[in-house]
Amino acid sequence: MAVKEKERVYIQSYKHDGSLHRTWAKGFVIEANVVRIVAVTNRSLVSEADGRKWVTREPAICFFYPDHWYNIICMIRKSGIHYYCNMASPSIYDGEAIKNIDYDLDVKVTPRGKILILDEDEYAKHSVKMQYGEKLDVILHTEMDELIYKIENGISPFNEEEIWELYDRYLAML
Repeated sequence: MAVKEKERVYIQSYKHDGSLHRTWAKGFVIEANVVRIVAVTNRSLVSEADGRKWVTREPAICFFYPDHWYNIICMIRKSGIHYYCNMASPSIYDGEAIKNIDYDLDVKVTPRGKILILDEDEYAKHSVKMQYGEKLDVILHTEMDELIYKIENGISPFNEEEIWELYDRYLAML
């Protein structure tokens, strides 16, 4: 089942052991094709596995890919566009939600282009605990290298002009 533009969707992130990691109550789909699903979260309720709940503070344009081991959240803030990239399984839409498995490693990009690799200690711990395996480790690190290449070269979606165009499309769809 395919998701359609202008649909509101639930977003679910799991852990490798099948446990629920985090959910977003709503994302508004502004693009859906075989390459990616682009959804905007804006003041969306987020529920964490430990029971904490919070509401997103700013609009974020979220990119979910069916053939890449990451998803990308572009937060639009007064200080500029902040990118948060989750190393995760390819995303699927199953009629209920956009779903993926979160693999702990994250890449953060500041508005000035500084790249930070986050949660390597959490990845190492969970890799042993949940038995990620060598094959998965190779896939995730290869995909992270590709992601960093895209960041350094301003390849979609690491292009501010594209993000602003998508945000304008979102506003026009409301």
